[in-house]
Amino acid sequence: MDLLTPSIGNIAWTAVVFVILLLFLSKFAWKPILSAVSERENSIVDALNQAKLARKEMEELKADNEKIIREAKAERDAILKEAREIKDRIVGEAKEVAKAEGDKIIEAARVSIEAEKTAAMNDIKSQIGLLSVNIAENILKQKLDNSEAQNTLVENYLNKQNLN
Repeated sequence: MDLLTPSIGNIAWTAVVFVILLLFLSKFAWKPILSAVSERENSIVDALNQAKLARKEMEELKADNEKIIREAKAERDAILKEAREIKDRIVGEAKEVAKAEGDKIIEAARVSIEAEKTAAMNDIKSQIGLLSVNIAENILKQKLDNSEAQNTLVENYLNKQNLN
């Protein structure tokens, strides 16, 4: 047990060495260590502050980016809406022009058909008139070979004319 119990001399010398070590450390080591720890603490605080500032700036940038994105989407939607309106207007105008052109063509065709119909009717009337005259002439030649039949036909014709 003697090994485990220290002697008073050892305790005294250990205490003296410990005090000298404390004085030596306080004079030469504690100040640089404390200043290094203080500098390290300050640098950590500065780094945390800079991280907070960076995070705040990132949030602001993110908010700005979202705002810019919203504005860009709104502008894109406005441009697309305007493009749709322009397309609809152009299509509408083209339909109106096509309808007007179609109506003109139909009206021109109608006028042309009416003119051709009138010309055909006139042609048919003149052909029927000529044909009727030829038929009447042939019939009258056959019936009116004698002068008595001619006199009877003239009298009937004159009587009909006076009545009408």
